[in-house]
Amino acid sequence: MNEAVRLPDDAMLSVRGITKAFGSNCVLKGVDMDIAKGSVVALIGGNGAGKSTLVKIVMGIYQPDEGEVFLAGKPTKLGKPSASLAAGIYLVPQEPMLFPNMTVEENVLMGFREKSSDLHKRLVELLAHLEWKIDLNRKAATLSIAEQQLVELLRGLMRDARLLILDEPTSSLTFNEVESLFAIVKDLQAKGISIIYITHRLTEVFQIADQVLIMRDGVITLNGPVSKFTREMLVAGLLPPNAEIHKNGLACKPVNYNECKPMLVIDQLTGYGFRDVSLKVYPGEILGLAGVVGAGRTELATTVFGRDAVKGGKVYVDGKDVTGLSTREMLDSGLNYVTEDRFTNGIFRISDVAANTTAANLGKMSKVFINFKEERKVTDQFIKAFRTKVTGRDQLIGALSGGNQQKVVIARSLSTNPKVLILDEPTRGIDAAARGDVYAIIEQLKAQGLAILLISSDMEEIVELSDRAVTMYCGYINKEFAKCDISQDSLMSAAFGVLEGSAKDA
Repeated sequence: MNEAVRLPDDAMLSVRGITKAFGSNCVLKGVDMDIAKGSVVALIGGNGAGKSTLVKIVMGIYQPDEGEVFLAGKPTKLGKPSASLAAGIYLVPQEPMLFPNMTVEENVLMGFREKSSDLHKRLVELLAHLEWKIDLNRKAATLSIAEQQLVELLRGLMRDARLLILDEPTSSLTFNEVESLFAIVKDLQAKGISIIYITHRLTEVFQIADQVLIMRDGVITLNGPVSKFTREMLVAGLLPPNAEIHKNGLACKPVNYNECKPMLVIDQLTGYGFRDVSLKVYPGEILGLAGVVGAGRTELATTVFGRDAVKGGKVYVDGKDVTGLSTREMLDSGLNYVTEDRFTNGIFRISDVAANTTAANLGKMSKVFINFKEERKVTDQFIKAFRTKVTGRDQLIGALSGGNQQKVVIARSLSTNPKVLILDEPTRGIDAAARGDVYAIIEQLKAQGLAILLISSDMEEIVELSDRAVTMYCGYINKEFAKCDISQDSLMSAAFGVLEGSAKDA
């Protein structure tokens, strides 16, 4: 071991100087972390802070560019997931990955090479030791989410896990199931098992953890015993330097929205991942929707747009009830949606710019054959208006930069002449120059009278562009901000559930 590296005597896992970059994007910038034996360490951070990349390095999925990993004080190379599993590290994913038609026992014991009778005996003894009650013969399809997570925990414990990584374990649990999970975590801790507990719910940090780590922009910004911090101090650690003084610098002219007719009305809408959401967006307004991953923002957008089923409530566009309509009918009603994942759901990579620009409008552009003259006209119009850098409308969109791809995706949405536009993470993965261009496009759309629902994990983006803002937390809208009150500090606090008197603070 490098003599210059000093590690705590009780460290089960330590990492020193971990760096990781993907191309020019440096995700981890020299991370140091210690996980003591039998400790519960809460790992929190905003979207894109580097938590997932760090965990994937510990799990052997990624290799660090620089730095070292130590287990029980000894340098260790975790070159692949099997090496991490053999070293006693197990990740319980946010969404349990079980085979629904297999039994609990079959799911737990999959991958072992020992005799089935010996494995069964070990599993029964483990359950007795933990005092957990679960029917090993039940099909996984019949289990609740909490019970599925129990099965994932058993998978790790049967592999003699010394370190369990729990990724947002309570995101889909009821209150009683959360209490049961906390009891299990405390039980495992008492048995000497170390736990990294990844969460966006700051209240849980004080309920379950004895140490807290905050990541921001690829580094650990705060580290220490939970007892030394308040929730407000944790929020401050999540924010960029001097963010508390960064407020929306535009002149504050409150609008009396009661005198306006909303273009989009979401009334007590319930769907997968969110409940009882009510919003109004007015013509010529940008309503910012902030929150962390798992808060329910994208699920709300895809449900409004008709991709996912409505479980309750109503959606109106320009006074018309569009609840539960198909995406095609939503487009015809004047609502369009720009997805957060342009690579998977936003572009046709082997098609040209023209085809990508007009793909949502083929019904109006053709009867039997495509009107290529009209296609060229529409495409050229948007290339010019958005200053899209292309060699020509026939260039494959996959050859464009991320920012120019995003311009084409937005152009496609506008080709349907929408009244309402939902923008989900519109500047994710694009450089600063392209971001400025996209901001200019959004401001131009606002000036043209579109009602825009702007979903973003970038609090600074919400501050810069929004006329009003709301935050989602655990599937609810928990706070609304007038223009004068929008700041990174206030948005971050609400996004992590730090509200005075909030009934939704779980």
